[in-house]
This record gives sequence, structure tokens and C-alpha cells, in this order.
Amino acid sequence: MMRKVWALLLLAPLAAAAQQTPFWPDKDEVLKRFGSSRALEQNSQNKIYKTGVNAHWSADGRTFWYCNEGKGGAKEYILADAASGTKRPAFDAQQLAGALGKATGDTYDGRRLVIPAMTFSADGKEVRFETDGKYWRCNLHDYTLQRADSLPKPPPPRRNYRPGRWESFETRRRSPDNQWVALIDKGNIYLRHTGRGDTLQYTTDGTPAKPYGSLAWSPDSKYLVCYRVTPVADSSVYYILTSMGGTRGQLRSQLYKQPGDPFTTYEMHLLTVGKPGAVKVNTEIIDFFDAPRLHWRKDARYFMYEKVDRGHQRFRIIEVDAQTAATRTVVDERSNTFIQEARIFTKYLPDTDEILWTSEKDGWRHLYLVDALTGRVKNPVTAGEWVVRDIDSVDVQKREVWFRANGMHAGEDPYHIHHYRIGFNGKKLVQLTPEKGHHFVTYSPDKKYYIDTYSQIGVPHVTELRSTATGRKIMELERADVTEYFATGIAPVESFTAKGRDGKTDIWGIVCRPSNFDTSKKYPIIENIYAGPHDAFVPKSFTGNFRDMQYLAELGFIVVQIDGMGTANRSKAFHDVCWKNIADAGFPDRILWMKALAKKYPYVDTGRVGLYGTSAGGQNALGGLLFHPEFYKAAVSACGCHDNRIDKQWWNEQWMGYPVGPHYDAQSNITHAHKLQGKLLLIVGEADTNVPPESTYRVVDALIRARKDFDFLAVPGMGHSDGGPYGRMKRYQFFVKHLLGVEAPLGGQ
Repeated sequence: MMRKVWALLLLAPLAAAAQQTPFWPDKDEVLKRFGSSRALEQNSQNKIYKTGVNAHWSADGRTFWYCNEGKGGAKEYILADAASGTKRPAFDAQQLAGALGKATGDTYDGRRLVIPAMTFSADGKEVRFETDGKYWRCNLHDYTLQRADSLPKPPPPRRNYRPGRWESFETRRRSPDNQWVALIDKGNIYLRHTGRGDTLQYTTDGTPAKPYGSLAWSPDSKYLVCYRVTPVADSSVYYILTSMGGTRGQLRSQLYKQPGDPFTTYEMHLLTVGKPGAVKVNTEIIDFFDAPRLHWRKDARYFMYEKVDRGHQRFRIIEVDAQTAATRTVVDERSNTFIQEARIFTKYLPDTDEILWTSEKDGWRHLYLVDALTGRVKNPVTAGEWVVRDIDSVDVQKREVWFRANGMHAGEDPYHIHHYRIGFNGKKLVQLTPEKGHHFVTYSPDKKYYIDTYSQIGVPHVTELRSTATGRKIMELERADVTEYFATGIAPVESFTAKGRDGKTDIWGIVCRPSNFDTSKKYPIIENIYAGPHDAFVPKSFTGNFRDMQYLAELGFIVVQIDGMGTANRSKAFHDVCWKNIADAGFPDRILWMKALAKKYPYVDTGRVGLYGTSAGGQNALGGLLFHPEFYKAAVSACGCHDNRIDKQWWNEQWMGYPVGPHYDAQSNITHAHKLQGKLLLIVGEADTNVPPESTYRVVDALIRARKDFDFLAVPGMGHSDGGPYGRMKRYQFFVKHLLGVEAPLGGQ
């Protein structure tokens, strides 16, 4: 009923903006709202049931059991038969509880049996299970029990593991045929025969300061790839723990690579077993990241490796001829902006001399089939104005790719993930998750069936069992029960979209409202911001957690979260906005989105706008005040990476480029701190090992030198966070003061 009332309220025509009166509560009302927010937070916990299925499959891959948890910890065990499309209670819980009580002398509640593991006989007449650390066999006809020593092992879960791009060499010193062991002594390489025991020196120019290392054998044990290594020791960053006891603070340090810092370099060489000496491979020194993983052809003469150039604008797959040390480039991708190295997928197919490879070269992230012998793209595997999000698995025998994607479904939130499979030739695309929503899929051990759980931000979860061969729905397993949750009065979260700065691109976000808001009032708006370019951040699944955003909303705010341009999971052009431009943070899109929200809902007051964020979001929160003071009036910035030269190398060079140039300074919050106009609360944990605390302290220094008024909270002993419970209470107090005009006690108490 509550959801229907809210739907009518949101869809009904609202009064003109001129008829709205600003919401300016007095102190008593604010204190009351703090109390009701805490009560609603407590009352809404654990009020949503059946949000998914954790399936425990039988060895034959036909049946599985799962447990539904209900009100008060009640448990319901279900046995499903995938082949027949039926499900039923796994056992009579009351009879089983009685049998356990009789066998042990203890009391068991059939509604709350805790059974972490069980298996059923092929005919379904017996169940073996574990409870309280003991194993039992139960005849399901008469519920007689017998003790058991153990349970049959369940089939292992499917894992779609693929190795990383960079090799781990410490275990690669023994040759595949076990005939040779590679040794390094005083920087030089020796090979010792495991049978004869004789040792032969292969290099002579290595030194402890510039040794040979990072070894990798060919599959036939004829060649050993090694590197002349020029080590670089990273510099340290420091912090002081002030409250560790005693009378002195304790200094801590950690190695920390920042933008512009040098890398250890690797010069590739080849050794041929039985031929002392090392031959330098005709290729560039690897001066970015570690030594690469090698991918050998079937003939074991040629191998390929991947190279990402510093600056993230070039990615190559390079082939090496182990006989001649000659090289050729198989794949050479270049970008005028950036290539997101962490999202490059490659799968080498030595039996057919092919490579599966993802690229955004056509403006969207897609999968390509490459001829490894010629470097020619044989065909796109996927294509269109949508994004391949991840590769679940590759079936080499059937020449199929199983993958996740977003944006393929017209009329739907383009961030919703759906699951598919397709042939290597780009044909026979099978849609595995046709229903509208954000999907999560798990497969049976033999991959004959899969369980699909989907939802939307405002639509609760549905879980279905489907056939992998066709995608056909076999049966609905569960549908989330949200009755108790919405009976608390909590407001549904709304998904909202508006056009971005180009007037064409849809920008997506969510809206949280107070549960008791009055449409005749105008409420301040607060944005929860995180504009890190590495991903998108607005939730897409139904969430029943009483989140920080809802707590703020209950105090008398409209709280929103938005993915503006410059974030990931859309087109390359959408993402490229961040290139050497992190300070943009999608603000032009965010501001237009909030103005569109206010146009639709006149109770949204864009004259009183705040924002808060942590880490990159902390950088963004302060950036809103510095670069858009005409719109944002108050900000809480926690643990911000306020200057991209101070933060970690791998993240910042990916988006801001290399070498470090004037654009780093031009976008620094420290550089622009003197422009501060709005109200600001800075929070930092003194033990932050993610973003050095001096990033925030230098903002503080710049603000003091500019004689700016601001609030500052340093939390002793705290790491990288939003300030923890105390910091969040300070945030609530801060926004109540500066956007509602009320001086409230900390936490409203």
C-alpha cells in the first residue's frame, strides 16, 4: 500500500514552484527528525526477505537446495529439481527438529534449524546434513536419525579464472621437463642439471645492483626468458599516530609511488639451453609495470607478451622469435586520450593461433577475434552502441564467449548488466537474461542451468531458474518480500534521468526523499558524489539497506547520487571527458540533472545545494565549492586526493596522463583553495594509507594562508574513510546548520 501511495504522489501533478515555501525547520523539529531517522534506521533493518538464492547443487547437476531466511531468523529449506522444474520443502522441519532433540537430548526449533551443508540421496529418500558441527543421516520417510562421519563433498563452484597480465616468477626456476634449475648468484644466471648436478654459467655482466632475474621457461624447456633488471626503490610517505599511548606520537611510513616516480626497468634476454650466453631481444626496455606474462605458441618457438606504455595511450601485443630474438607487433592500439589498462581482456588460443581482445577503438568496449599470425582482426565478436562489461568464460571447443554487457536494451537504464553468449564469429548471440533489470547470474557445476537474480533500484529482486542451452525460463524460484520494509514508512528510492551538457546524452541518478516530506515545501538538495573515472557508482539493484543517504534525507533533505560524464561504463566519448580533466568531475551534467529534477519536482530547492564525498569523492566535494560556487553552497570532503600529484601513481597517471605537467597543478584543489566561497568541512584520518593525509593538510594550509573560514576534523588512528561514526555525525550536524539553518547538538542528541 505504501508503495502505491508513493507512486501516486510522485506521478501526480505538483503545485507550481511559486507556491512552494522553503523548508526551514526550527530546532525542535530538527531534533525530532534526528530521533525519527534513528528509529527508522533501526526499524527497517532485516525487513526484506528472499532477495536471492544461494544454490547448493547435487553431484548429478539436477537438483539443488537453498535456504530462505524470514522474519525473526526463521529458516525455510527448499529442494529444487531443475530437470522437472519443481521445488518443495527439503524436509519436514518440525519432524527433523523432533528427531534431533530425541537423538541429542537438546531442544531444536524447527523454524530456526541451522544447516550449513546437506546432500540428498539419488532417490530423494535420505538426507545427510550437518548441524552444530555434527553429521547425520535422516530417513525422510520416518525421520529416523543415524550419526555419520562426514558428508559427500559437493561439486566445486565454477570459477572463471584468467591469469593476470603480469607474471609471478618466484616459482618458475625449474624447467617444465624438470631437467634444469635456474639459479641466480651475484646477479648472474646459472643452469644446474637436476640429474648430473653440473652447473653452467650463462651470463657474466650481471651485478647485484643490476642483476638478471624474472625467469620464464619455454614449454619445451629449450629456452629461458630472463631480464636484465635495473631496480628502482620507491620513496616513502609518512604519517604519525598520535594516540598510541605513552607521551610520544609514533612515526609510520610506507613505500608509495606517486605520479612521475620512476619504475624498475626490464631488458628482455633469451637463453638457449646448452648454449652459454644471453641474447638481448630486439625490443624496447619495459619501463612501466613489471615483467609480463608470456604466451607461447604450440611450437614453443614463438611467444607473445603485452606492453602498456606509460601514459596509458598505447597497448601492444608483441611476438618474439626465441631462435632469433627478433620481434614483430601483433596488436598495436593507440589512443589520443587513454586506454584503461585494467579493463583490457585478452585470451590466447594457441591451438588456432588466435587472440580474443577487448578494445574501445570503435567508441564502445567490444570484443575482437585477432589472427595471431598476421595481427589482422578476423572479425568483431561483438558490436553496437553498448558496452561489454566483462568476460565470464570462453569455451574454446564450442568457440563461444560468455559475457556481461550493459546498454543493449532500449528503453532501459543503460547501466543494467545483462548476460549473453556469442560465437567467436560474432553470430548466434543468445540473450540469457531478457527481463528488465540489473542481473546477477550463477551457473550449475555443469553449466546446464543458471540462476538469474534481477532487480531495479525501485523494483525488488526476482530469482529464476533457466536453461543455459536456450535461455528458457524453467521456473521462478523466489520473489523478494518487501512488505515489512515499506510498512516502516521508508520512502522508495527513485531512478531519475535528464540530459547532460550536450543536450543529447542521458545522465542517470537516484533520489532519496524523507519518508514524511511535504510537497508544499522546498527542501535543500545534497549530492553524494564520487566521480572516479575507473567505474560508475550509482546503485542499480534494489537496496533495502538503510543507507547514509536515507539517514540524511530523513533530516529534511533531498539526497541524490549521479553518474556524470567522465565516469565509466558508457561510450568512450562519455568516458574521455575525464582525460587530463579530473576536476571536471561531470559537474556540468550533475548541475543540469539537479535542475531538471527541480523542474519536475518543485519541492527540490536548487538554491540550497550541498555535496559530500570520500577519497576521489572528497576531491570532488571540495571541487564543487571551488569551481562551481554559484550552485554548491556547502560541502563535506573526507580523505580527498586533492592534488593528483600527491595521490597514488597507478590511478592518477591513468586519467591525468604522463608526464606530469601544468595540467596537474591547474586542477589541484590546493592550487585553487583561495577561491573558497561556500561552507566547508574537511575530514581526514591521520593513519590514511590510501591517500596520504598531507593531501588534506595542504588544503588546510592553503585555506589558512588565504584567511578562509572552514571546519576541520582530523580523526586519530583512523585510516581511509568518511570519518567513521563520529565523522558522519559531524556531517549531519554540518548540513543541518548550513542548509537548514539550525544549530543542533552532535547527532541530534
